[in-house]
Amino acid sequence: MKSKFRTVRGYELQDKNKKLTHAMEDYLEMIYRLHLNDNYVKTSDLAKLLNVKESSVSKMIQKLEKLNLLNHEKYKAITLTNEGKKIGKILLDRHNTIEKFLKLIGIENNILKETELMEHVLSSQTIEKIKILTEIIENENITEKLKNKKTNHHD
Repeated sequence: MKSKFRTVRGYELQDKNKKLTHAMEDYLEMIYRLHLNDNYVKTSDLAKLLNVKESSVSKMIQKLEKLNLLNHEKYKAITLTNEGKKIGKILLDRHNTIEKFLKLIGIENNILKETELMEHVLSSQTIEKIKILTEIIENENITEKLKNKKTNHHD
């Protein structure tokens, strides 16, 4: 009997249209986040914020530049292309939607970690449904009920 179940990696490999890796998404999201404040980004700032070495940033910048998502000249600032801005906005919105949802349902520990892990595996359709659910939770003031509900912690 052939099963339709796969490993997480198996599902990832099925998605042939995805051109960005999780790491690429993380870098592009952070570059976009910084871009909102300054319109340019330095590799040293990116390395500090993502807790990686500058050499790792340089390698990733080259990959993202080949995909025409950003521009960078050695020893100069990183700037986003229009496509980079468009994708960066989607990635940041996705992040903010998940983070807001987790806060609304009363998650208090490791919100950033959980958001980072979840954002890479949820489809855009699921993110949109979470956004709608978040609006409902806010409008109906369900947050307090969720926070007061006792839960069993398995982590």
